[in-house]
Amino acid sequence: AGAVPVPLYPPFRWTQIEEHLRRQARILANCGASLLITLADAKPVARLLQAQVPSLRHVADVADLASQGGSTMPLKQDADATALIQYTSGSTGQPKGVVLTHANLLANIRAMGEAAQASSRDVFVSWLPLYHDMGLIGAWLGCLYYGAPLMLMPPQRFLARPARWLWAIHRHRATLSAGPNFAYEILAAKVPDDELQGLDLSSWRIAFNGAEPVRPATVEKFAERFARYGFDARASAPVYGLAECGLGLTFPPLGRAPLIDLVDAQALAREGRARPVPKDAPAVTRLVSCGRPLRGHQVRVVDALGRELPERFEGRIEFRGPSATKGYFDNPEVNAKLIRAGWLDTGDVGYFAAGELFITGRVKDLIIRGGQHIHPYDLEESVGALPGIRKGCVAVFGATDRATSSERVVVVAEARAGLDELARIELRRKIAELAQAQLGVPADDIVLVGEHIVLKTSSGKIRRAACRELYERGLLGTVQRPVPLQLAHLALEALQARARAAGRVVTSLLFALYLWVLFVAAAFCGTLVLLLLRPRAGRRWAHAVARAFVAMSGIPMRVSGAERFPDAMPSIIVANHSSYCDFIVLSALAPAEAAFVAKREFATHWLAGPLLRRLGVHFVERAETLQAVEDAREFANAVASGESAIVFPEGTFTRAPGLRPFHMGAFVAAAQSGRPVVPVTLRGTRSVLRDGSWLPRRQPLEVYVHEPLWPKAGDWAAAVQLQSAARRVILEHCGEPEAPARE
Repeated sequence: AGAVPVPLYPPFRWTQIEEHLRRQARILANCGASLLITLADAKPVARLLQAQVPSLRHVADVADLASQGGSTMPLKQDADATALIQYTSGSTGQPKGVVLTHANLLANIRAMGEAAQASSRDVFVSWLPLYHDMGLIGAWLGCLYYGAPLMLMPPQRFLARPARWLWAIHRHRATLSAGPNFAYEILAAKVPDDELQGLDLSSWRIAFNGAEPVRPATVEKFAERFARYGFDARASAPVYGLAECGLGLTFPPLGRAPLIDLVDAQALAREGRARPVPKDAPAVTRLVSCGRPLRGHQVRVVDALGRELPERFEGRIEFRGPSATKGYFDNPEVNAKLIRAGWLDTGDVGYFAAGELFITGRVKDLIIRGGQHIHPYDLEESVGALPGIRKGCVAVFGATDRATSSERVVVVAEARAGLDELARIELRRKIAELAQAQLGVPADDIVLVGEHIVLKTSSGKIRRAACRELYERGLLGTVQRPVPLQLAHLALEALQARARAAGRVVTSLLFALYLWVLFVAAAFCGTLVLLLLRPRAGRRWAHAVARAFVAMSGIPMRVSGAERFPDAMPSIIVANHSSYCDFIVLSALAPAEAAFVAKREFATHWLAGPLLRRLGVHFVERAETLQAVEDAREFANAVASGESAIVFPEGTFTRAPGLRPFHMGAFVAAAQSGRPVVPVTLRGTRSVLRDGSWLPRRQPLEVYVHEPLWPKAGDWAAAVQLQSAARRVILEHCGEPEAPARE
């Protein structure tokens, strides 16, 4: 269809539907979406977004689209055209939409396929949702490209009964499948043996593990438990990637068991050095290799000054390559931080060892306490393993201490329902001991909350920044309003938004009506007097009427350089032309004695012709004919005899923005007469009254009067120099691009 798809994710929890819809509204507004395709049951809720997103004109389901009929035609797309905008699930603030071109996606799919030795002989089983990049690009588009069968499961079927994923691999003899670390953890620790009887996983040659930090313990437990069911430990493939690279960035070598690095925890925290230690060392951090960069891609680790670090030194991870996005959609401020000297900042920290990448954490999750770098992940996992704490529902983050401006270590954990106060006190004591042992510093605050309080992304990752924001505002753990009340609140806001929109429409219509009444009154009074005056006096009268009209219009106008209009010296004023308003603005601002130059079609108009002749307007033929030559000669003679003129060298205007090429007549006349050209830039008149519309709008106008340009000779070359100089200065200030040359 030629449209740009933007995948959205459904609400993670219905109890947070209001917050979810607000985030979706920010995404829809950021990308300027005009159509939202959803499920039939969700259409009433989706319509609440229309009032909050001005660009959103239609909400439809698949049946609605199918009922429209229509034909399909092959669409040719350029490789650099946008294929997809993938919004990061994010926590707070402005949404970040990763723009991926067709070339980006194909480069990433090819590089991943080469690393995985993918072919049409493979079979992929996936429960990953198609709004998630691993499910959308890795499973769906990857299989489409390589011609491999893809067996899809709804995510809910996996979450309700995780063993279904393994049985789908068994049934379809799948060779490829993928999931985040938590999925492997659930299967390794929670699925009972009686659900696995008869399972055969021997066909599974690559088990991709990505999208969140990969835990060494999870990898080992999964391989150990499922070895008896035919799973080969060498199939485990911890991978690393990010939406800004399409999907994948580093893959481990095929056929090798996961590589686990044991490093000194204290050296990593205090010095940023991944110093190897034996497994029985007193303070050990275990990290899994995510492999090597895909073909054609480069990855480096840099310090705070952007200098590349040697192996086993922790720093920010940057990359570049054919899959790299050119930036986030309509987000120049964040793009400036994303790309530096051709390298993209992943937002992750890690180190290289023997050419392989080890991820230690996210920059935004890093807690700096007393010069020590604290990563929250190990403590979250340890706290989640405590009896009475819901596993995977723990957030550790740094919160600002307003008194000391330092960071406080905060642990938020969801406690299981039914715990008495003594049990909760004991849990806090155990969490404090774990924090002291693993971080080397005590936790400043331990908060036990109820179920479904710790915020997560659509893919189940902990939203630490959002939890920190709620904690600092004192809102963490507050009771969510019932879903009907949340929807009612959104509906009320939608009604208010529609009322405001209707108010803006009524206000704009009333303003347009006022301007037209004012214009008709000015035209009527001006015409009656004009019929009694000679051309020079008529121009002064039109000048006075135009000034009064502009003053009474209520349209804000800022004029720069009005003193540059020559009072006594005859000149040729040239201006860009984008609206009928241009005549009124220049009539009000230019010297009263200056005569307009208009296209000859106006001379024969039954109403405009007689009035323009009374004003002494010069009519010129625009086509290359003998009449055009004669008109240009008369115009040049009038300028030479001491008359100032106002010319729109573009000749006409269109609805689309853009500075059109200039005709040469005004500049030839200036060169031949020796008179200066005064360039004038009009900015904003197109927004006040665009071609094809008769409803003027109240938009600010800017007028720039530039320095006069004097001809250096009387020949054609001098005229061309004047034309080029005038067009250059007007293009610089008009705020519009160059329009294509005339055919």
